[in-house]
Amino acid sequence: MSRRGSGPAPPGGLLVVDKPAGWTSHDVVARTRRLAGTRRVGHAGTLDPMATGVLVLGVDRTTKLLTHLTRADKEYRAVVRLGEATTTDDAEGEVLSSAGAAGVDGAALEAAAAPLRGRVEQVPSAVSAVKVDGRRAYARVRAGEEVALAARPVEVSALELGQSRAAVGVSGAAVVDVDLRCVVSSGTYVRALARDLGAALGCGGHLVALRRTRVGAYGLDVARTLEQLEETFSLLPLADAARAAFPARDLSAEEAQDLAHGRPLAPAEDGVVGTPEAPVAAFAADGTLVALVHDERGRTRPSLVLAPA
Repeated sequence: MSRRGSGPAPPGGLLVVDKPAGWTSHDVVARTRRLAGTRRVGHAGTLDPMATGVLVLGVDRTTKLLTHLTRADKEYRAVVRLGEATTTDDAEGEVLSSAGAAGVDGAALEAAAAPLRGRVEQVPSAVSAVKVDGRRAYARVRAGEEVALAARPVEVSALELGQSRAAVGVSGAAVVDVDLRCVVSSGTYVRALARDLGAALGCGGHLVALRRTRVGAYGLDVARTLEQLEETFSLLPLADAARAAFPARDLSAEEAQDLAHGRPLAPAEDGVVGTPEAPVAAFAADGTLVALVHDERGRTRPSLVLAPA
């Protein structure tokens, strides 16, 4: 399923893009629509314009999988600047405070990072996409409003501190840049982690670089740049995308027919169990993806039917 130039577009599938800096996620979607020759393109979780890395897109029928893929955990590499806080919790905002961080050492960093690991209550950045009374928080902030967002539960399953480097901040303060690797649940803001790390140290902090290295099962090893996609456009087929992202259940011909009509099945004999939040991909004997399924009240029920009845 590939093409060169502007020839016939593939029928649909998954696309993993290595997003460049300076592009919005919508910019990447717009470019993909042109390359794929279809308006039916969506993404499984945005990246800020300053960020680079894995952006998972669905084309045509595969857009139906995106709701489930957005729930996957995500891995990032980041650089946090300690000693300056900004209005946006990243390098694109104005400096709010510049306490400097010349005295921050490894022991202090580890002590500040420890409470940020695990299941935590995180206050999203004020310029996040969280909606407040129907409007995005960032739109309210840019309109001059003060926005106070409520904390919400997220999970930081990994937060690893890397190298630290002395630097000079925008304000002229002596700052420290720290490399981070983190694995987080959907809805976690790495900018907020940078802010909270700086707050715990008493010097302020913000994000200066961010690269997403993985979304669920899809990493940079399968991602391609926009330049590569302009040269040769190809998609991961729907069934292959589902096998990579979800546990699999193989169906008999009768089960595949029942499921295609939306009828529930007996639970899998091998004990594979799905939930609405973490479904199982069910495949016909020929490898066709029939549905995503979950188990409920002793039956396996379709969460999303994809094969025609």
